[in-house]
Amino acid sequence: MITGIDTEAAVVVRRGIMVNAPLGRVWDLHTDVSSWPSWQPDITAARADGPLVPGAVFHWHTAGLDIASTVYAVEAPSRILWGGPAHGITGIHQWTFDEEDGAVHVRTEESWDGDPVRADVEGLRVALDGSLAAWLEHLKKAAESA
Repeated sequence: MITGIDTEAAVVVRRGIMVNAPLGRVWDLHTDVSSWPSWQPDITAARADGPLVPGAVFHWHTAGLDIASTVYAVEAPSRILWGGPAHGITGIHQWTFDEEDGAVHVRTEESWDGDPVRADVEGLRVALDGSLAAWLEHLKKAAESA
């Protein structure tokens, strides 16, 4: 059973951002997988066939990769954990959402491991860091302008 990111993985990136919007709005925006392409320009397609519950699988396309992610844990509206293999990379991605003084502190942490990662640890660390930074900025912009 997967309960968090793989802290021993070749690449681990952690980021956070403050979002000036209600927790419910931020959570709903982030967990509505099918709407991701409308506010997250790095994602060109996304589809969830049902609610995001443990064991559910959703599909998305980003950076030329088709990804099928399995939901490992959901504690609405404060935490979601998903991941799985994609193109030789095993990724595990956790998001947490905490209300602080009328805003929401969104934290994300993701681990990547596998042969492609070990072949270019620093290059993939930089790529993942940039991807997470952009995702957080897009989420902030979408939630604050809603």
